[in-house]
Amino acid sequence: MSEPAAPKALPQSRLFYWSIRRELWEHRAVYVAPAVVAIVALFGTGLSALWLPRVLRRIEAGDAKAAMALMSPYALIAFSVLLIGMIMALFYASAALNAERRDRSLLFWKSLPVSDRTAVLAKAAVPILVTPVVIFGLVVAAQVALLIWSSLIVAASGLSPTLLWNYIDLSVMWVVLPYGLVVNALWQAPLYAWILVVSAWARRVPILWALAPFVILVMLEATIGAMARAAGAGPRTTPIADFVGNRLLGGLAEAFSVDGKASAAIDRIGQLNPLRTFTSPDLWGGLVAAALLLAAAIWLRRRREPL
Repeated sequence: MSEPAAPKALPQSRLFYWSIRRELWEHRAVYVAPAVVAIVALFGTGLSALWLPRVLRRIEAGDAKAAMALMSPYALIAFSVLLIGMIMALFYASAALNAERRDRSLLFWKSLPVSDRTAVLAKAAVPILVTPVVIFGLVVAAQVALLIWSSLIVAASGLSPTLLWNYIDLSVMWVVLPYGLVVNALWQAPLYAWILVVSAWARRVPILWALAPFVILVMLEATIGAMARAAGAGPRTTPIADFVGNRLLGGLAEAFSVDGKASAAIDRIGQLNPLRTFTSPDLWGGLVAAALLLAAAIWLRRRREPL
């Protein structure tokens, strides 16, 4: 009798896909928290829409400032969901490798035909790839719901909804937002990779271990700088604080402000400059650092034991 054939190995792409699904199943706060914030923001802006008929009548009477305020609720929804999405991505990364060691599920997952590389890359994909998609989908859904609700209120007041639509243009936001989310995710990739390394190494509160070195360095820099200025040593320089601030928030400035200078928000598609953004040494240097840090996280996961 012929021996039974060995089971066919699953392709790495399928293992990667199911590893991401596992992460989303175990860490539902990644999308539940932004969804809750989107609902709360939609409820608040929906209440403010009750005053739309009065605002539109002021606009018809020539009040230009009132017209500028009509886009504010839609920007508020986008900002709220983006902010909580970024915060949840940071906390997810801090728990991703530490939690499986603490609950000892690491032993089970290592028994499956999923390599440490696939597991770590799947965890890195959640804040870098999945979170931007979740944020964009929630923002668009909430903004469309608000526009429909606002149109119904305007129509019920006896005004034409087209009067509202003339001042509500979401097309620019729906182009700039996904572009900005991609840029910001790539910009912050080394941050997420660093937190994953600490998550694989630390025994407790990895988020504190990940942030503490930078907080301490910034505080020391500020203290030394203050003493130097008191001694008349020259102008203030803060390279460490500037580096930390640029890596945390520089992606948002690069993505959503004109020329990446954080002086004026992008309000026209023509103000986007992908060539400048994607040839930035800061962006590519960060991606190289992210690749090295992810390699370190893979090495640590392979050797670390459950807590």
